[in-house]
Amino acid sequence: MIIATRNSHKTEEIRAMVGDRCDVRDANDFPDFPTVDETGTTFVENATLKAEAISACVDGYVLSDDSGLEVDALHGAPGVWSSSYGGEEGNHALNNARLVEELKDVPIGKRQARFVCVMVIARHGKALAHFRGSVEGQVLASSAGHGGFGYDPLFAPDGFDSSFAELGADIKNQLSHRSRALLQAMEWLDRLPD
Repeated sequence: MIIATRNSHKTEEIRAMVGDRCDVRDANDFPDFPTVDETGTTFVENATLKAEAISACVDGYVLSDDSGLEVDALHGAPGVWSSSYGGEEGNHALNNARLVEELKDVPIGKRQARFVCVMVIARHGKALAHFRGSVEGQVLASSAGHGGFGYDPLFAPDGFDSSFAELGADIKNQLSHRSRALLQAMEWLDRLPD
């Protein structure tokens, strides 16, 4: 399976989730793949852009993922701009610092949020299906833990007092937005005729 991403953290999570069901590679394994500008305003638009562009370059199915954090007190922000929320694409420290600053006056108990993941499967440059997974939780007042990536140190899923970064990959990969979307995608692929 080819994942339409150059984000090695996402690839590693997906690889861990699918186990030995299939070989997982990403755009880093194919230097000639184009860089896809994520110009969409929704997760599904951005995931579709990536899946269609990369699937036009290879045979077989391509899976893409667009995901982020939606905070109710911030009217859904950072949302599709999660990876650049702090002003620099992919700078997790800046993103987390801005989120903490923007929520500094929001009391615990009013910090509801969710991680959202939309995955798109495409082939021959055409999107075929999309799947949405989400996990509800709270944004913590300060970072906790060193595992995961992105907003994981600030997000405690419902039913837990610990952040995703503290819970570790095994628990996160069972609960996460990405695992929920991926389960649907794998079920869809499993139903395809041989």
